Amino acid sequence: MCSIFGIFGLQPGDDLQALRRQALDQSQRQRHRGPDWSGVYVDEGAILVHERLAIVDPAGGSQPLLSEDGGLALAVNGEIYNHQELKKELRQPYAFQTASDCEVINALYREDEAASYLNRLNGIFAFALWDSAKRRVIIARDPIGVVPLY
Repeated sequence: MCSIFGIFGLQPGDDLQALRRQALDQSQRQRHRGPDWSGVYVDEGAILVHERLAIVDPAGGSQPLLSEDGGLALAVNGEIYNHQELKKELRQPYAFQTASDCEVINALYREDEAASYLNRLNGIFAFALWDSAKRRVIIARDPIGVVPLY
């Protein structure tokens, strides 16, 4: 299992470098859950850190996963079993940046920001998705709670 850590609601004037260091320090305490890769995303509104255990797309699934325009950042712990089916059902074209099963969450969010797409996800997961344009975070987990989210 991977781990994710996030800081949201950053304000103008916040010391991003100090907050980045703090986020990495906190995330390092979870590194035993994801020893294969540490990834960090920082912008004026959010910091996302991902400690990765490589299962699907070991060579190219580093996280946080960014949309092509960089407007969405996604950190996920889990696996989306029906990701291939969901990709085929997309109504709008989406430029996938990786072969990660979890990147389909970004594509679904772009199509349906009302979050009803969460009901279409079949898998075990916990994630934080940051929309930098809307300064909004979506935090969700699978319905049963197989993957913990605190």
